[in-house]
Amino acid sequence: MTADSSRPAPAETAALITGAAGGLGRAVAHKLDALGYRVVLLVRNAAAGREVAQELSGEAYVYTCDVTDRQAVEMAVHEAARDVAPPLVLVNAAGIAESRPLLPPDDELWARTLAVNTTGPWITSTAVLPHMQDAEWGFICNVASTAALEGYAYTTAYCASKHALLGMTRAMAKDLAKTAIRVTAVCPGFLDTPMTDRTIANMTAKTGMSDEDARAALGGMNRSGRLITPEEVDEAILGQLAAEDGSGEAIRLD
Repeated sequence: MTADSSRPAPAETAALITGAAGGLGRAVAHKLDALGYRVVLLVRNAAAGREVAQELSGEAYVYTCDVTDRQAVEMAVHEAARDVAPPLVLVNAAGIAESRPLLPPDDELWARTLAVNTTGPWITSTAVLPHMQDAEWGFICNVASTAALEGYAYTTAYCASKHALLGMTRAMAKDLAKTAIRVTAVCPGFLDTPMTDRTIANMTAKTGMSDEDARAALGGMNRSGRLITPEEVDEAILGQLAAEDGSGEAIRLD
């Protein structure tokens, strides 16, 4: 394999998205669909995946699997390769974010967060890599967070999972440096998505803040002073996809 291997046409490429029923994954699906990729939605809830698929202009494919279940993921990737096209684009957008005080320790939260946010991308990435190696081209983007770059209070498990995800991204990029398979990351701050809506609901329930004040407080933690839109993250991902280099890079968006 060489780093200058040619890139397959979008119409001949399956673009897999985990967490495709969420705000960010859904937005990425629309962008990849518009570029002509054969979009494959990896979701836990089939009905939610079909809803997203119906929104797209091209034909989309829905596979139900839990990203923490290697057998289920590998089966979904195998079926996508057989029925759709070689899975050569992967966006790992599935993730969870829960806040807890440091003590008492919540080992279940810790294990669950690391499983979804770090082990999940590890499983999906290693499931698609053989297909990318066969094609001598591939692109993987991991949706990390500014929590991969610094620490935040009440989110030890989340920060640890995103730090690990960014480390995995950089290490995989080194391992694949002599190939045309690129592994990148985006590190958005607080996003204007349903996940953030749940965080805001939790804040209002615990503090008595209004929704508006809670939203402003979260936006104020971003360098821009506002919540980042999924579309801004999508543009960064598409920019990485369009590039011919930049493997191992992590784009901060806040």
